[in-house]
Amino acid sequence: MKTFSATPADIDKKWILIDAEGVVLGRLASIVAMRLRGKHKPSFTPHMDMGDNVIVINADKVQLTGNKRSDKIHYWHTGHPGGIKNRSAGQILEGAHPERLVTLAVKRMLPGNRLSRKQMTNLRVFAGAEHGMEAQKPEVLDVKSMNKKNTRV
Repeated sequence: MKTFSATPADIDKKWILIDAEGVVLGRLASIVAMRLRGKHKPSFTPHMDMGDNVIVINADKVQLTGNKRSDKIHYWHTGHPGGIKNRSAGQILEGAHPERLVTLAVKRMLPGNRLSRKQMTNLRVFAGAEHGMEAQKPEVLDVKSMNKKNTRV
């Protein structure tokens, strides 16, 4: 029996729409990362971009468990001496770009290589319920009903 290795002609990309309202951030990010890589497909090939295009809406209504809203700190450096800055997850969610929290969580669940950077271009995250991707006719993936732990009341 021969091992199947996908070619570019074998790749079938779909559009997936995920509503993040009330969904726990880490669980959402792991599902999105798996869809971006294509690991949910039986024809998964690690060195090919086989994943689907994923649209995440309502990223500003994502939930965090425990005290992560205040205790989870994101750091970055400006490049200048003494230029380390930080923001809590709650401050990011309440700020101007709450979708960055979901994007960072998904990015950090992918391997750090060229292929994963290309796969990240297949992710679109929107803070509100409106998105401009209706022409692609995305299929709705209900993350809340997959597991009762995916939601937070």
